[in-house]
Amino acid sequence: MQNHEKKYLLVKDYLVSGETFDLIYDSGLDFLKTSPQPKTEDLPKYYESQDYISHTDEKRGLFSSLYQLVKKWSFQKKSKLIFSQNNGIGSLLDIGAGTGDFLKVAKEIGWQVQGMEPNKNAVKLASEKGIELKCSLNDFDGKQFDVITLWHVLEHIPNLEETIIKLSKLVKPNGTLIIAVPNFKSFDAKHYGKFWAAFDVPRHLWHFSKKSIQKLFSENFELEKIEPMIFDSFYVSLLSEKYKKGSKFSLKAIWIGLLSNLKAKSTKEYSSHIYCFRKVK
Repeated sequence: MQNHEKKYLLVKDYLVSGETFDLIYDSGLDFLKTSPQPKTEDLPKYYESQDYISHTDEKRGLFSSLYQLVKKWSFQKKSKLIFSQNNGIGSLLDIGAGTGDFLKVAKEIGWQVQGMEPNKNAVKLASEKGIELKCSLNDFDGKQFDVITLWHVLEHIPNLEETIIKLSKLVKPNGTLIIAVPNFKSFDAKHYGKFWAAFDVPRHLWHFSKKSIQKLFSENFELEKIEPMIFDSFYVSLLSEKYKKGSKFSLKAIWIGLLSNLKAKSTKEYSSHIYCFRKVK
């Protein structure tokens, strides 16, 4: 372990395996790394759960129903965001496209859409909606897009530095890169500690701060703005209470989610952030 790295927290995989993992703090980049990180070929088994809701359209239970409800609302916000950042409709690549719902909405309003998703079940569901997805970023070699989006995806990608280089090549000059990730410096993250659901080890391999995202993308991109994802604090707090106390629903979780957003008005550290970058090189 390098001198600028130290153990931060021991956390558990509550969704699939029950295994524990260390979070290692890297002071140079101001982010956390899951350790040990599963081999790339072993990662799919950690997604093999009916409760992993980004790979399904089911509304089974409270958390799935809430997730699907908020997801629909968020499509409108995401659509407005990509339109404003691009100053109109253009070509869009969504990485980690899940079941293709966001691309379906974008396609319906005129965007030229393409997407990437490694999960076969999600790809099948997207295809049924008329959205054909590729399984690898390599499938887009030689292409460029006006807008590329990664909605809660970057934290899942094993080869982080390699992926950032690929992203810089896929975005057109003066094009837009939009990245949404959880923020381990939020109030809800600090409150729940090892039970914070957005650690989600080992599916989340990296855990970002605002400083780390800016440093990682500074070579080819300029950060234009950061927007909060205000619903994330409620959803994550509900899951965190479930992991901590087994609660199916908790009024305390709603309070913690609200408190996190209220505190973030002054600290600017929300549960999750959307980063809007402009390609400058």
